[in-house]
Amino acid sequence: MSSTLPADWQGALSAALAAPSFAALGAWLAQERAAAQVFPPADEVYTAFHLTPLSAVRVVVLGQDPYHDDGQAHGLSFSVKPGVKVPPSLKNMYKELASDLGLSAPKVDGKESGDLRPWARAGVLMLNTVLTVRAHEPNSHRDRGWELFTDEVIRAISASRDHVVFVLWGKPAQAKAKLIDPAKHTVLKGAHPSPLSAHAGFFGSRPYSQVNAALVARGQALVDWSLA
Repeated sequence: MSSTLPADWQGALSAALAAPSFAALGAWLAQERAAAQVFPPADEVYTAFHLTPLSAVRVVVLGQDPYHDDGQAHGLSFSVKPGVKVPPSLKNMYKELASDLGLSAPKVDGKESGDLRPWARAGVLMLNTVLTVRAHEPNSHRDRGWELFTDEVIRAISASRDHVVFVLWGKPAQAKAKLIDPAKHTVLKGAHPSPLSAHAGFFGSRPYSQVNAALVARGQALVDWSLA
């Protein structure tokens, strides 16, 4: 699986990629793909890493696991490609974006778009704690080894970058806080935007303006959240 990671991430994650646990994950995932439909497609698992090089990471938005319905997941947490119906979690993110910054959801050909690739290209690593899922079975790839890999991703960012804002939504994401150096970085914890939890602290949390305030406080440029 490591062959599809960009070179800069491969270098930073070399120990994790050489670990027996990662080899075991790869073997299990090959069997899983042979037995069932798995999302995202194999060539899109590492989309976030291709769009956001390690040297460009300014913000990490960490969720749980990929969308599990047909045509949704494409390797960026919370994102779907143009033309795919916007999922409920992302709809809630857009509601909070409007409340927080007054920004409207993007549209393509008159329809609301869930494509978050502009955020990724602006230095926002859109990551999940688990990077694959069996079709129509949420959390089905939990505890198979992805969590160990994404632990190392968070450690690598914490060690190599001067200041990153980590946005940890939901309990699986918040468990990664212990891997982040709080003297160097800003950690924002919040409820997951899922309809099951958005009313328990996500709505009204103003994550987008909080991220920008943390960046400005360190003399860094704002993130353009407009998805223009």
